[in-house]
Amino acid sequence: MYLNVKTNRSGLDRRTRILEEGDIVNDRRVDTPINPPIYLSTAFCVDTLDELRDLYNEKGYSYIRTRNPNRNMLAEMVSYLEGGEESLTFSSGMAAITTAITANLEQGDHILADDTLYGEAMTFIQKVLPSYGVQVSMVDFTDLETVRASIRPNTKVVYSEVVANPTIKVIDVAAVAEIAHTAGAKFIIDNTFTTSFVIQPLKLGADIVVNSLTKFANGHSDVCAGAVTSDTENIALVHARQLLVGSILDPFSAYLCQRGMRTMDVRLERQCKNAAALAEALEASPYVEKVLYPGLKSHPQKEAADKQFKGAYGAMLSFYMPEDWPAINQFMHQLRVPHYAMTLGGYRTSLSYPIMSTHPGQTKEERDAIGITEGMMRVSVGMEDTQDLVNDFLQALTVFNR
Repeated sequence: MYLNVKTNRSGLDRRTRILEEGDIVNDRRVDTPINPPIYLSTAFCVDTLDELRDLYNEKGYSYIRTRNPNRNMLAEMVSYLEGGEESLTFSSGMAAITTAITANLEQGDHILADDTLYGEAMTFIQKVLPSYGVQVSMVDFTDLETVRASIRPNTKVVYSEVVANPTIKVIDVAAVAEIAHTAGAKFIIDNTFTTSFVIQPLKLGADIVVNSLTKFANGHSDVCAGAVTSDTENIALVHARQLLVGSILDPFSAYLCQRGMRTMDVRLERQCKNAAALAEALEASPYVEKVLYPGLKSHPQKEAADKQFKGAYGAMLSFYMPEDWPAINQFMHQLRVPHYAMTLGGYRTSLSYPIMSTHPGQTKEERDAIGITEGMMRVSVGMEDTQDLVNDFLQALTVFNR
C-alpha cells in the first residue's frame, strides 16, 4: 500500500513546500521514487471483506471514479496552496464550477452571480440552472450595495471570480463573503486568473474556491483539469455530486498537472512582472484606447487589488484597440512573440479575442453592457524576456497608424 508522507513541514517556505506536497512513498520506505508513479488501474484489489470494510471506512482506493492516488496527490498540493482543508480534482475547470454550484443548489433556490464571468460559466448560470428551477440574478459585484440589495430569502449561493474574465474587474472578496454569510449563503469564487500565488480567497472568507488547473496552475498548455477547495464538510458534499456526474480527472492528467504545479510560483513571479511592464507600455501607446490591469493606477479597483493581493497583480490583462477589423488582423499578423490561443495561463504569451472565444454565447448587447467590445483583446502574459515582449507589441500596434 502507498501512503502519504506526513512529516512536519510547517517551518518551510512555500517554494520548498510546493516541491514536496503530494509526495508518496512505500510504507516500508523501500524503493522510494523521486517522482510519483502513475496509477492507471481502474480498481484496487482486497483479499477479504474485512479489508474491504476498512478500505471504505478509511476512504481508501477501490474504484477509479471514487478515488485515485494521482488525483489525491494533486489535490493535496492544491489544498496546501489554496489554504483549504481538502480539495477535489476534476476533468476541467467547467466541471469543477458546475459540480460545485449544483451540489449546493436545489429547485427553488436562488443564486446571485457577478455580471461579468467566463462566458460558459455565465451561460450555465443564466440558461441551464433556470431549466432546473433555480432562480438567477446577475449584478455588478463591485457595487456592494447592489449585491446586498439583490440577496433574497432563498439565496443559497453567491458566485464570482476574483478577477473577471475578460474585463479584469476585481471584487472585494471579504466584503462579498460577509454579505453572503449574513444571508446564510455560501460564497463560491473562481481563482483561476489570479491563482493562490496572488490571493487565497478562503482566508478572506470564501467558502469554496474553484480553479481551472488547465491554466496557470499547470502552466504548460497540455492538460485539461479543474479543482474545488474548501473545508471537509463542503468537499464531502461536492464529492457526492462528482461521483454521480463522473466529472473526474484521469490519472495521467493529474500526474502532468502536479508536475506543472511544482514550478507555478517561479513561473507566476516572472509572468506577473512581465504583465505589469506590458500593461504600462500599452497604456502609454497612442494606438491603445484603454488598458485593464489591476496593477495600473488607472484600474477602477486598484485599491481593492492593493488590499487583497500579495504584491503581485496576476498575469492577465485586456486592452482596447480601435474597432477596425482589418487593422486588428494586421496587428495580429505583425506580432512575432505571442500567439493566438483559445486558452490562457501557459508559459508563452497568448492572445484571445473575447467576442469570438470567451463570450460568443452572449449577444452583442449583452457583451457591450459589460465592456466586451469588438476592439477588446485579452492577453495571457508569459515568461519571455520583458523587453522582447514589450517591443513586439509596440511595433505591431503601429499598423493603426497606416
